[in-house]
Amino acid sequence: MTWTTRPRSEIGGLSAIQTGAGPNVLLLHGVGLRAEAWGAQLDALASVARLTAPDMPGHGESQLGNMSAELSGYTEATLNVLDQLGGPTVVVGHSMGAMIALNLAAKAPQQIAGVVALNAIFERSAKATQAVKTRAAALDGQTPTDPTGTLKRWFGDTDPPECAACRTWLTANDPAAYKQAYTVFANSPIPRRDDLKTLTCPALFITGDLEPNSTPDMSRAMAELAPNGRAQIIKGAAHMMPMTHAAEVNAALSSFLNEVQK
Repeated sequence: MTWTTRPRSEIGGLSAIQTGAGPNVLLLHGVGLRAEAWGAQLDALASVARLTAPDMPGHGESQLGNMSAELSGYTEATLNVLDQLGGPTVVVGHSMGAMIALNLAAKAPQQIAGVVALNAIFERSAKATQAVKTRAAALDGQTPTDPTGTLKRWFGDTDPPECAACRTWLTANDPAAYKQAYTVFANSPIPRRDDLKTLTCPALFITGDLEPNSTPDMSRAMAELAPNGRAQIIKGAAHMMPMTHAAEVNAALSSFLNEVQK
């Protein structure tokens, strides 16, 4: 099965799945998930790229440690992985992973061949900002996460195998690490307009037309600001499209890799 636990190694201080051969691609998952969330991409793209999918600090098999409770802490931890890969890397991030990917592109542009932001947040409305901050504040950092509300936002009323996998990962999270990551996700202003305007590498912003939070308008706005940016909206997809709409996402990533390598 695509979502079953895979062997890992330690890369740059984080636990990571690595497979394939070719140009480097770094895959960054979102809050509450783990590297296996990229299972469909790891399977489909291993023939064309060297794929590295780390567990975010405090997720999967990566330790949280005494890392700063700011987005910069997660970015620095990921930069340590990027440093180990050698050569220009295409960074692909989903949700909070997209925040980290875009922050990496701003901080280490010489190491980034291209960036793909999936279901990325940009300049939330006041109502959306308050909602996500309220959810973060409700987490006590001690009680295991109740995934019901999260899964409802991600999958609606459906319960596909992807939903079951996410439920398992969410409930297995360390509550303190989950609260920290979700609080960072709720409060971070990344990406900033100025960083997007100076993003010189090729940039692709993808989301689903059914995505209520990381909306199509957000992806289009980011693409318009980035000098080499473009947006792609996947029909029928919502927040977990790397899993639920893997064929469309994989085709977009494959096409992007071909363009970057030219």
